[in-house]
Amino acid sequence: MPTALTIGAYRFFFYASDRDEPPHAHVEREDRVAKFWLDPVRLQRSGGFQWVEPHGIQRLVEKHGVDLLRSWHEYFKV
Repeated sequence: MPTALTIGAYRFFFYASDRDEPPHAHVEREDRVAKFWLDPVRLQRSGGFQWVEPHGIQRLVEKHGVDLLRSWHEYFKV
């Protein structure tokens, strides 16, 4: 699971098996994991985060979306 980005307590990463899906990033903090589509940015799944936290994470995904997309394409070579 390569880490694409770390911001504070959040780790943004991909699973190797994600290759056949549209670009997205998993975001974890402690034992919580969310999944965000990258283009357009939207929450796909929020596992364990309280209802307001994914909104703040989405703002981070939007702010760093270019870097996350670049990391996705470099990792999967697409």
